[in-house]
Amino acid sequence: MASTTGSKVQVGDVAPDFTLSTQDGKVVSLKDFRGQKSVVLYFYPKDDTPGCTAEACAFRDSYEVFKDAGAEVLGISSDSVDAHQKFSSKHRLPFILLSDKGGSVRKLYGAASVFGLLPGRVTYIIDKEGIVRHVFSSQLAAERHIDEALKTLNAAR
Repeated sequence: MASTTGSKVQVGDVAPDFTLSTQDGKVVSLKDFRGQKSVVLYFYPKDDTPGCTAEACAFRDSYEVFKDAGAEVLGISSDSVDAHQKFSSKHRLPFILLSDKGGSVRKLYGAASVFGLLPGRVTYIIDKEGIVRHVFSSQLAAERHIDEALKTLNAAR
């Protein structure tokens, strides 16, 4: 069972809007996707660490499946635009990485941290209307975030 403990934003909530810079230096807002696509919004601790790389590459490898399900994948960490650009390029990531310097969006969502120190790994599935349909939090089972997201998207179809 997925843990939602410590998560401020819960299933059934309207996902809070935010605007952040992408790995390409463009500006993206969550509201840009409303009425268009579902969003798989995943918070992760840090670019180029083993667990985060495994998670990002698993999202990459399933990206076409997410697109077919009518969803866009957005990854968020506090890394800089520059760091995201290098990480994205190195691992050929086809989806958007967003730079949340200072962690304001992470705080807005209440995305859990581990022992109050390390940024947690939390995934939110947001439908086309902007409603949170699923929250999954697991620091160690990085690849399970992809399975959980796909299961939720497929159930909604």
